[in-house]
Amino acid sequence: MKIFRFGPKGQEKSGVIINDKKYDVSASGIVYDENFFGDEEKHETLQQYIDQNIHSLPIVEDGVRTGAPLAQPGKIVCVGLNYDDHVKETGLQQQSEPIMFIKANQSFNGPEDGIMQPKTATKMDWETELCIVIGKKANNVSEEEALNHVYGYALMNDITERAFQTERGGTWDKGKGCDTFAPVGPFIATKEEIKDVDNLRIWLKLNGELMQDGNTSDFINRIPKLVSYLSQFMSFLPGDIISTGSPAGSGMGKTPQVWLKPGDVIEYGIEGLGSTTQTILPFEKN
Repeated sequence: MKIFRFGPKGQEKSGVIINDKKYDVSASGIVYDENFFGDEEKHETLQQYIDQNIHSLPIVEDGVRTGAPLAQPGKIVCVGLNYDDHVKETGLQQQSEPIMFIKANQSFNGPEDGIMQPKTATKMDWETELCIVIGKKANNVSEEEALNHVYGYALMNDITERAFQTERGGTWDKGKGCDTFAPVGPFIATKEEIKDVDNLRIWLKLNGELMQDGNTSDFINRIPKLVSYLSQFMSFLPGDIISTGSPAGSGMGKTPQVWLKPGDVIEYGIEGLGSTTQTILPFEKN
C-alpha cells in the first residue's frame, strides 16, 4: 500500500495511491498519525474500506497540494556517513559505530512546500535519503526482529547548512534542524510494497543537472542494523522517522563546492518511493 496526504497545509486529508492513481479515503476516518501506524487493526480497517469502496473512491485531481505523508512525527533521527562514496567526498571521518543526529521537529516539511534558507546561511546543501517510518515501538530490538517494527519507507531530503554543521562549535544538529530542512514524501510505501530495499536507485538534480546518482546497495549499515543499533539509545514510537544516509553527490563533495541559494530547484527521488521538486526560498521570519 502507498499512503499520502493532500490538501491545504494544516488541513490535510488521508489518501491512497492505487495503480498510480490518487484516491481520497478521508471518509474512513483514518488519520495517518502515531495511533494509525502502531495499530494493525487500523491498517486492516483502511484496507477493508478501500476494498468495499474501490469503485466509488473520490479521485484526488492533479494540482492538489501533496502534504507530508504523515502527521507530525514524534522525532526524526538520522544516520550520517552511511555510504562509502559520501564519506570519501566529504572528507569527514567515518566512525566505528553509526553516527546519529536528530533533526528538530520544525524541520519536518511537505514534499513540495519549498525549503527556506536560514538567515545567516552560507553553505546550504542537499542529501537525498531513504527514511524509515516506525510501525511498532522499538526498544533494544535485535537485528532479526528489527523489520517487525518498520511500517514502511519514504523519500526524504536531509537538507544541511554545512557552515552551521562544521564551523559553529560542534554538534551536527546545528546544521540539520533548521525550519523546513526535513521534507518527507510524496508518499509512504509499506515495507511489503518495496521488494528489495537494498537495491533502489537514489538521485537528485539541481536546476536540471544530475548531482546524485547512487543506490541503496551501497549502504554501510543496512536497515535492520540501524533500527537495532539506534533502539539501544532511545525508544522509537509509531510514526517516528529514521533517515538512513545519503550517497555521494552532495554540494560539499563537488569541486568547486556548490551551495543552494534562493531560486534554485532540486528534483530528487528514489526508485519505488516517488520523486518530488522543491524550490529554495529566501529567509522569512515566521
